[in-house]
Formats: sequence, C-alpha cells, structure tokens
Amino acid sequence: MEDHATYRRLREDQPRLFDNTDAAIEIIDDLGPVGLMYSDDYIRVVRDPVRFPDGRVTGYVRILHSATSPPSVVLPCNNGDILLLEIYRHALRSWSLEAPRGFGTAGLTGAQNAAKELREELSAAADEYKPLGVVHPDSGLMSQSVELYLAEIPRMQSISVQAAEGIRSAAWLTPEEARDYMLTGRITDGFTIAAIALAQARRLL
Repeated sequence: MEDHATYRRLREDQPRLFDNTDAAIEIIDDLGPVGLMYSDDYIRVVRDPVRFPDGRVTGYVRILHSATSPPSVVLPCNNGDILLLEIYRHALRSWSLEAPRGFGTAGLTGAQNAAKELREELSAAADEYKPLGVVHPDSGLMSQSVELYLAEIPRMQSISVQAAEGIRSAAWLTPEEARDYMLTGRITDGFTIAAIALAQARRLL
C-alpha cells in the first residue's frame, strides 16, 4: 500500500533525491499509484511519478538508503594481501567471499563507518583508512553511493569473525589469488570487486 503523505514529506525533507535539474526523466506531482511503498531502518522503496523524454508518464521504483550517513566497504590488507570474509547472504541463499561492509550509522563519517564494520565483523582495527573511491551499487534502482576504503592491518592481529552475523571464516588472499578468484567466479560481490580494482588502480596492492 503506497503512503502518499510520507512520500511527500520525504520529497520535502530530501529535495536532492527528487531534483529535476538537467533530468531526462522528470519527477512530476501527479501521484496516482505511487509513493512510499516500503520503509524500515535500512531502506525505503519509493515509486516516483515520472515523465520520460517521449512524454510517457508512469511510476518508477527506486530504493533509497534510510540513514543519512554513507554506507562503507573496507578492504583489509597487509603488504598487498587482502583479507576477505566468508559470509552467508540471505538474498543469494549462498555463501560469498566479501570485504567487510555495512549500512551507514547516523553521525559517523564514511571512514568511521568503515572502522566500525572492521571492528564488528573481524574484531580488527587499523591506524588509517585510505579512501579508494565511491561506487553506485545499482544505478538503475538504488540512489545511494557507497564509500570504499583500504585498511592496512597487522598480519598477526587477532581476528575473530562474528558467527552471529552469518560469518563463518576469514581468509587471506594474495593479489594473484584474488584475481583468479574473480576470474573463476569465486568472488562475485560487486563491492569487493570494485574495492580490489580501485586498490590496484591506485597501486595500493
């Protein structure tokens, strides 16, 4: 059931997400069967009333991030090797090798969120979180940008994975192993692939 009132408040509170400046697809005011379709602590699903360049008017679904702080991905490294989690992903119904990541926490910067995820998922810490760049996980559906960081951690630092979050192990990979894992489909997570690629492009691996 669409929620028109909350949707209108969202448009008023976060106008940047509804800006029509230089927009090929214009968000219009005709509400009809559109509005806020779903909301929780993590995401909001909206169906915007839009007008396409050819004049078609329809509803267009997208996912907005509920938190105002940016989500973060952190690539733990040591002398070029990277540490990835083996985590169970409900959406895939399978295990996945990934860099630690998480939704943004209100009041924290991207780097602080990265440190929080590293601490929560691996019980690890780093002295510095180097920004790698920003990615949009699905520019056709999701509004948010995600900040990527590299964290150099001691190889002998005590690592403790969090089984309560669906994590069963952590593995160190050389850059060559990471490349082979990506090419053979053992690493398929888009955030992890982007973080590794950006770290390599910046000659940090």
